Amino acid sequence: MVTIAHIVEKLVEQKPFLQEALNRGVINHAALAEDLKPLIEKELNKKVKFSAVNMAIRRLSEKLKTSFIETTRFDSESDLTIKSNLIEIVLYKEKNVQEQIKKIYDLIDISKGDILTVTQGFYEVMIITNSKHKENILKQITSPIKKIITDLSSITINLSETAIETVGLFYITTRALNWDNINIVDIVSTFTEMTFIIKENDTPRAFQALQSILKHDKNCSST
Repeated sequence: MVTIAHIVEKLVEQKPFLQEALNRGVINHAALAEDLKPLIEKELNKKVKFSAVNMAIRRLSEKLKTSFIETTRFDSESDLTIKSNLIEIVLYKEKNVQEQIKKIYDLIDISKGDILTVTQGFYEVMIITNSKHKENILKQITSPIKKIITDLSSITINLSETAIETVGLFYITTRALNWDNINIVDIVSTFTEMTFIIKENDTPRAFQALQSILKHDKNCSST
């Protein structure tokens, strides 16, 4: 049997930012109940009491605060690394793309702090590297270029091997960035590194958002 509680939960799940607001306790339950009441009545095809909707929202809010996301924890080994002046080049994947990638690797000097990330999909190849290599890389590319994105930065969360086994790490980090209206251009992940590619002008706010998560979790683990 479909209940008011079921419908409230479904409606909130469809709106991640509303779910986040309930979780943080920054939304007025009564105002939300007034907003959801007509939708609930339409789905149930009958009138419902405001008090019943308000109670369902209150119970859902309490449920969210004890969900698995809130038990997600980073540990003392987790920290942040920023790289700026990056560029992303997206190519259409063709037969000779591997030869082009090999030539690009020869241009990058990792020992001098250069970075190069190559991600291959079914139909695309994404290259992320320092902006200073743009012209030399373009000279080596013969495949059609789908997109070039400039003025990028990366923020990397370095994780311990035990932390990566924790459920919800990707969700809690992307949620923090989305909450502050920070667009994620790309996500690159390795075994113990989670890297977010963002626009350079978003870097200070993104760093602050992610740092607040790490500080919160470290403080919680030390108490």
